[in-house]
Amino acid sequence: MALPETTQLTLALRDGVLQVVFDRAGVSNALDSETVEELAAVFEAVADDRSVRAIVLRGAGRHFCAGADLKSIGDVTGADRRAAVVAFNRRFGEVLTMIDRAPQAVVVVAQGAALGGGFGLLCVADITIVTRDATMGMPETRLGLPAAQIMPFVVARIGMTATRRVAVCGLRFDGAEAYRLGVAHTVVDDLAAADRALEGVLADIKACAPGANAASKQLLAMLDGRHMDRLADQAAALFADCLLSDEGAEGTQAFREKRTPRWART
Repeated sequence: MALPETTQLTLALRDGVLQVVFDRAGVSNALDSETVEELAAVFEAVADDRSVRAIVLRGAGRHFCAGADLKSIGDVTGADRRAAVVAFNRRFGEVLTMIDRAPQAVVVVAQGAALGGGFGLLCVADITIVTRDATMGMPETRLGLPAAQIMPFVVARIGMTATRRVAVCGLRFDGAEAYRLGVAHTVVDDLAAADRALEGVLADIKACAPGANAASKQLLAMLDGRHMDRLADQAAALFADCLLSDEGAEGTQAFREKRTPRWART
């Protein structure tokens, strides 16, 4: 098994653990098309390799992942602009499903911002460790957007009732609330404590047979019952319609200018 060449992710494989670090600290590790494709390539590369026992997702610098890179998405131009937005959003949904169904144990260690798509990554991990002062949630609606591809995974993680409140209020919350909701399994004070917690989690994972873990995750996926392909197509279309609408233009512009969008001023 050969790992793919990456520029947006830093990869390190040691003792059966593949560390995948989002390496775009200058933009809070926001997800652009290149990052999403590299993430897909990594999970595809190790899918059949049982010597890789666990995959750990982390973020370089102050933040885990601030979600989609709205600037790169919003700057798409041309006659096929909507098609490009749909394709990006749909592809991210495919990658979330890929991570969710990876045969290896997937662990996320999150500090700083874990918002939107970054929050979705927390919800597809088998084990999620967050720092107490991390900021998580679904602020998309405050930008005039739906939390399109992550929605089914958030519902699976915390339930419909909690997801409704977080989504329609565009809420952000800290590590303690993430633990209360069931997003996080462990809350720690800082990254040093996160590293110690991660060591314990990885020891537990390595105590389990890799084939049995893969079979367990296959069974869990079968019990899920979600029709992901159809849902992801519809979610991508809704996301594109919102992003390219007047509300989407105002929300993304307000985000860039660090100001309150028009609809929130009343």
